[in-house]
Amino acid sequence: MSETDRIEKQVHLRAPLARVWRAVSDAREFGTWFGVDFDGPFVAGERLTGRITPTKVDPEIAAMQAPHAGAAFEIAVVTVVPMTTFAFRWHPYAIDPEVDYSAEASTLVTFELREADDGTVLTIVESGFDSLPIERRAEAFSANEGGWTMQAQLIAKYLDLGDATS
Repeated sequence: MSETDRIEKQVHLRAPLARVWRAVSDAREFGTWFGVDFDGPFVAGERLTGRITPTKVDPEIAAMQAPHAGAAFEIAVVTVVPMTTFAFRWHPYAIDPEVDYSAEASTLVTFELREADDGTVLTIVESGFDSLPIERRAEAFSANEGGWTMQAQLIAKYLDLGDATS
């Protein structure tokens, strides 16, 4: 893998493993912090459609998501291993409604959890950018590099807020 094929973010969350697992693996909770409304639960082997709905945990990031509100995208859930791994495939930075991204390769997004002394370490990895069309590759990588930084902040805020965002 090249340096441009993979994004990795790690965040230490002040929440028990079971709580972080729920925030990552429950489609409704995931959507609250991530900024999306899915049409079903996360089940391995299932395809879901999500619609962007600005995050409920950070008004500045919600304002950045607002221009894309209602935009649909698909994910294919690959792995759901309770308390350890959740993974899906999607077409990264597929934001132009005039473009059909379905023929492109997808990237793999993996959330890995492990217990830490005072909480949970969450590692988010998105890989497969080198398989994207060359004309989109750098822009998709750059956008998602910044996007995953924001998402790591959002899940931390979501967990810190407790049930206030539900």
